[in-house]
Amino acid sequence: MSKPTPTPRERIVAGAADMISRRGLNATSIREMAKHARAPLGSTYHYFPEGKQQLATEAVRYTGEWVARVLRRELEAGPVAGLRAFLGLWRKIVVDSDFRAGCPVLAVSIEEPPGDETPEALLAAADVFTTWESLLADSLRAHGAEPEQAAQLATLSVAAVEGTVAMCRAKRSIQPLDHTAEQLRTLILATIKD
Repeated sequence: MSKPTPTPRERIVAGAADMISRRGLNATSIREMAKHARAPLGSTYHYFPEGKQQLATEAVRYTGEWVARVLRRELEAGPVAGLRAFLGLWRKIVVDSDFRAGCPVLAVSIEEPPGDETPEALLAAADVFTTWESLLADSLRAHGAEPEQAAQLATLSVAAVEGTVAMCRAKRSIQPLDHTAEQLRTLILATIKD
């Protein structure tokens, strides 16, 4: 069975996520996001009438759900398998982009928001991080970790992987990801009971 062809809206969202992962939100215009997705600017505004922040919010949610789907599937085999998959996703992105792309959720999170309001994209990023943490913590608890320790280790895992992706890009090396993978694996094995 073949994958369904993405809709124009889905292509625009995926293209925006990729652009943000490479250049950050502030350095990327909606015009560039549309061009990167090979979509007319008018179509982009048709699907995202509120502009760049709306598109960025959807790009963050898209990335969050894509990663969460992989995590849910892989965590069925346990927290070590889930962690391996989580690291594997980012390894592929970093390597395939020749260290030019990272995580659009992180990119949106670290940029100074315009004005005094908290932008929707930043709120979406917080929700995505919470979802990833919850999925990992639930798996850790299901495998015997104490609830508080599971929550803390899940937060550490997400934070470590996100930070390591940035280090890989800066160093143009996958070594930080390998080091982080080994240490997180050791921590998880020491925490679970099975």
